[in-house]
Amino acid sequence: MLAGGLVAVAVGAMFNILGVAIGASTIDPLVVGETPEAGSFGVAGAIWLLVANLLGLACGGYVAARLSGTADDTDGVLHGLSVWAIAFLVSAVLLGNVVSGAARGVGGLMQGATEAVTSAAVDAVPEISDPEALVERLQASLQGGGDPANLTEDQRRAEMARLIGERARAGNFPPAARERLAALAAAEFEITAEEANQRITALEAEATRVAQAAETEARQAADAAARAASIGAFWLFATLLLGAAASVLGAKAGTRKTLLLARRYAA
Repeated sequence: MLAGGLVAVAVGAMFNILGVAIGASTIDPLVVGETPEAGSFGVAGAIWLLVANLLGLACGGYVAARLSGTADDTDGVLHGLSVWAIAFLVSAVLLGNVVSGAARGVGGLMQGATEAVTSAAVDAVPEISDPEALVERLQASLQGGGDPANLTEDQRRAEMARLIGERARAGNFPPAARERLAALAAAEFEITAEEANQRITALEAEATRVAQAAETEARQAADAAARAASIGAFWLFATLLLGAAASVLGAKAGTRKTLLLARRYAA
């Protein structure tokens, strides 16, 4: 059974490699229109993958039944199912190792990039390496209160950003925060308080519209993901079922019929 499982994995891998070679040979980036479309390429690849694995499982079932020397169809079927299970487990382990190695490689690259960016940021902004200087700078920029006309441009903008952030978290503007934001906007953009209120109202309407659109898109994306997961699970189940059938058919073909006929004649 173990030999049949290994043969199934080896034959399946061999045909899959052949499929990769054929698929790569159809790609011609130098000539426009010669390369197949992505949709057709994906469908052909999926069909090839299914056929390759079915052929591998059929060969593995045949080898397992033949090497067992059994002349009983039930034993042959059981050998075929055992090959199917072994091949599935071996493939899952190999695929898991490949994915784990790729994830470690990507993680190493990301860590190196993060360290490089951090080093560059520290060199560009020396204050980052001095937490106390950074805190003092932030406190100075976030100081609010008082007459907006007497504040610096950075202070007004920092306070407006803080008020808008609080509105985003709370979902609405408290009356005092709205009045303060209107006063800051009027001083910053040199407009009247009424015009500042109009701009804030328009900003709120746009923020509400964007939030509703984002929620709708998120719900649609979740629904699409759920449908895709369901369809993928059904296709995986069908593939496993076809694989089991291929293993059983291969095992039945590998069952020694001559011994069975000899027993029948002897009886």
